[in-house]
Amino acid sequence: MPDAAALAELDERIAITRANLAELMEQASAFSGAADEDRNADRINEQQDILDALLKQRAALAQ
Repeated sequence: MPDAAALAELDERIAITRANLAELMEQASAFSGAADEDRNADRINEQQDILDALLKQRAALAQ
């Protein structure tokens, strides 16, 4: 049986990471310039990697 507390913690971390991604996407559309675009792309990729790992952890824990 899945650990409800661990699932809740992962759900919270997933929500925070999704909010971070949304904010970074907004920032990326507001800024211009190659350096800003590269930096934002790196930050977005980093957050996406974190989200993917969290979702994988959650799926494994839920089984």
